[in-house]
Amino acid sequence: MLQVVSVSLGSARRDYRVTFSALGQQVVLERRGTGGRVDEAERLLRELDGRVDALGLGGVNFSLRLGRSRYHLPLGRRLQRAVRRTPLVDGEGFKDTLERDLVGFLQARLGVELRGRRALVLSALDRFGLAEALAQAGARLMVGDPLFALGLPLPFGSLQSFALAGRVALPLLRRLPLGWLYPLGRRQEVRRPRFAWAFERAQVVAGDFHLLWRYAPSRLDGKVVITSGLDRAEAEELGRQGAALVVSSSPELGGRASSANAVEAVLVALGARPGGGGAGLREVWSRAGFVPWWLRFGPVCRR
Repeated sequence: MLQVVSVSLGSARRDYRVTFSALGQQVVLERRGTGGRVDEAERLLRELDGRVDALGLGGVNFSLRLGRSRYHLPLGRRLQRAVRRTPLVDGEGFKDTLERDLVGFLQARLGVELRGRRALVLSALDRFGLAEALAQAGARLMVGDPLFALGLPLPFGSLQSFALAGRVALPLLRRLPLGWLYPLGRRQEVRRPRFAWAFERAQVVAGDFHLLWRYAPSRLDGKVVITSGLDRAEAEELGRQGAALVVSSSPELGGRASSANAVEAVLVALGARPGGGGAGLREVWSRAGFVPWWLRFGPVCRR
């Protein structure tokens, strides 16, 4: 039996433990949230090191990629150093390969036309590969990092302009306390809708479920929602709010679409080499028969 644990800085109320079969093996996937307590996350990582087959780190990345530039996050690096024996991943490899591939799946398998549609990406820094793939498919991007990380009503209309601004701001922003930029702990459970006009203008909304749940308005009529880190009940709630299609690059494992770091850790436990590039992740994904998880609730908005 393979054991995989995702240690998250998010709320412990979202913890879960699921068991499933893949490649002829039983896999136990568990999430343990620390409510934003960094010391507790570090303690858990040290405790689990060498005792499980793979670890994921949620709530913070080791680094952020902006085009070809990379900016290390001090907090992510601190937690990375807590683990010496067990493979530890933050989901970046998954986001930059299999999540990028989701755009082709949307078009070819689900019949979603992206060319000319406005796509709101809540955090392109967190999902640069997905944002790039949407732009390459012809979607009109609305980059929401200034809106939802900084509270500034100034979305970017292209990754090029966002990258130019990011190269100036990121050397400073990456050193700010993470909680200033991303909801942690109990803040993930509290809805505080903001910038409803950005959601209303978009036909596609893409982002981590924590950000989506916290900031989205009560209605998402006709929208394609690309997200992860949610269970079936939460996806169905998005459907009741009007979403036409909820899709995740993550497969359904135990009735939920787990976060990118958890799924990447599963792929590593099943044989992909950590940090070995997208080919290894895609190869294990394919052999395991994984496919993106999606639920359709109604007709997609045609505006």
